[in-house]
Amino acid sequence: MQASIDAVRVAGTQQGPIPVVVLTIEGEDDVVPIFIGFSEATSIARGLEAEDIGRPMTHDLLLDVVEELGGRIDRVVVSEIDGSGVGEGGTYIADLHVETPRGETVIDARPSDSLALAARTNVEIDVTEAVFESSRDDSAKFAELEDIRNVPGDL
Repeated sequence: MQASIDAVRVAGTQQGPIPVVVLTIEGEDDVVPIFIGFSEATSIARGLEAEDIGRPMTHDLLLDVVEELGGRIDRVVVSEIDGSGVGEGGTYIADLHVETPRGETVIDARPSDSLALAARTNVEIDVTEAVFESSRDDSAKFAELEDIRNVPGDL
């Protein structure tokens, strides 16, 4: 299922504020929320804005290395949820598809890192139907949350 990054927001939880990247799914009203860390959320937001802060941050550096070695990020797939993870919904699993001079390779990666790279490259983001069905939530719940760019001190 084709997805796109709708927003990076901050949810108030019992544990305190937690960033959430909200994925919209083409043709669906519900969204896929993925709770992530502040540094990853900030990186995704910077990638969406194509903000140049001078020196490369980790995701910029990784993208530069891939490209300098002749590779290209092809797509990101949020492929499954490992129910044994910490938290309400388990741990999301993603695959980073990279075209290299030797052919395509698939790299196991955290969804937050994969989405930070997708935000910088505008590559296709896919969510498996199983992930969508397991994690789908009402988009209105997340539309009301604060955009991470408006949270002081995080960007």
